[in-house]
Amino acid sequence: MSDKMIKCTDLTYKYISGEEGKEKYAVNGVDLEVNKGEFLVILGHNGSGKSTIAKHMNALLLPSGGKIFVDGLDTCEDDNVWEIRKSAGMVFQNPDNQLVATIVEEDVAFGPENIGIEPSEIRNRVDESLKKVGMYEYRKHAPHLLSGGQKQRIAIAGILAMRPKCIILDEPTAMLDPSGRKEVISTIKDINKNYGITIILITHYMDEAAQADRIVVMDSGKIVLSGNPREVFSKVETMKKIGLDVPQVTELAYELKEKGIKISTEILNIDEMVNVLCQLK
Repeated sequence: MSDKMIKCTDLTYKYISGEEGKEKYAVNGVDLEVNKGEFLVILGHNGSGKSTIAKHMNALLLPSGGKIFVDGLDTCEDDNVWEIRKSAGMVFQNPDNQLVATIVEEDVAFGPENIGIEPSEIRNRVDESLKKVGMYEYRKHAPHLLSGGQKQRIAIAGILAMRPKCIILDEPTAMLDPSGRKEVISTIKDINKNYGITIILITHYMDEAAQADRIVVMDSGKIVLSGNPREVFSKVETMKKIGLDVPQVTELAYELKEKGIKISTEILNIDEMVNVLCQLK
């Protein structure tokens, strides 16, 4: 098997636009590799192609052109789809659409049951997955009574119970309040760091993106920037040109530099900014 979790080669996805019946490219010739164990964020405004590319990563969509391999398996081959979906789990934006049972632990058991895991093994996986996301004590609760952040953590536990190598999260915090967002991001980071599961997070929150190993920025179906958070966010003008923000402290550093103050624009958080300002003579 490949050491790459995901490999896209000249990936293209076309669709027919409703109004004029014209062909449009949602993804247009993308080359992208994601290493096993990496925490990658894909940024882009609405219509940039980021959700479309995510849906290719577990064969929900198939390419119009080019190739995508998930753990070495070609998504276009029918025989691979089952394995691909076991390897790469997906968490979506709306937690209510992902929960199927009336009791938390039954919901987490749903995926493993579907792939024919033994009942005793399912029990182990459910308990283990709920502990990993910090929701074990809620195992007998009704999901609809939980907060948005808790529901998303249950959805992540349901994917974890399938023992995936990769989890793709498509704007999982978009419908959550700030505390729910924090819960989910800290869960994602924990799973990545402690269990080596590859994370691909699609978000429009810059503070979430700043925590990744690497960021890919998409615009009009293409990758326009790629690098670690410092490299990407220091390109303030490029980001603003395509309608994206950067973390507030990075923007402040940029504005100070524009005013002639010698300061690095590779600043991601308040502590770094304080240190740099204290060193200014």
